[in-house]
Amino acid sequence: MKPNDPKETPMIDLSKLKDLVALMSSNDLSEVNIKQGDESIVIKRGAQAQTVVNHQPVMYNGGGAPAAMAPAMSHATAQAPATAPTPAPSGAPAKAAPAGPSIDSPMVGTFYSKPNPDAKAFVTPGQAVGPDTVVCIIEAMKVFNEIKAEKAGTIESLLVKDGQAVEFGQKLFSLK
Repeated sequence: MKPNDPKETPMIDLSKLKDLVALMSSNDLSEVNIKQGDESIVIKRGAQAQTVVNHQPVMYNGGGAPAAMAPAMSHATAQAPATAPTPAPSGAPAKAAPAGPSIDSPMVGTFYSKPNPDAKAFVTPGQAVGPDTVVCIIEAMKVFNEIKAEKAGTIESLLVKDGQAVEFGQKLFSLK
């Protein structure tokens, strides 16, 4: 065996990868490119690094979840999970979450207000919703999940943007 055999010496081990992701997070980096010989690795994090199938039509069958085909990632590309939503630009004041009732995200993923880019939004401000009303889709691991209001009320405002990464428990809609 040769000591520099690529099958014997991996380009980067898991502990080094974790250290790189931590370094990226602490320095607010969104992408790191590393080359070693003929091999290269790209590590991306945050909402901008996520693969978003926003430009391809999504087939929606009405009763189930939408389905879309996403381009496969290269085996040399590693993607760190998003750790926090992208902060607002420094010139824009941060919007405080409303204190009233809200519809919260039941999972981590990417928020979509409509079933496909050309369709109208599931709900709009001023629209009454019931517990079984579908209000949005959250994509998690290439699976599109319909999110129901689970509450009755009237949509007061949309608190996240289309295509934005959302966290578990994050307020998506405020209700009146």
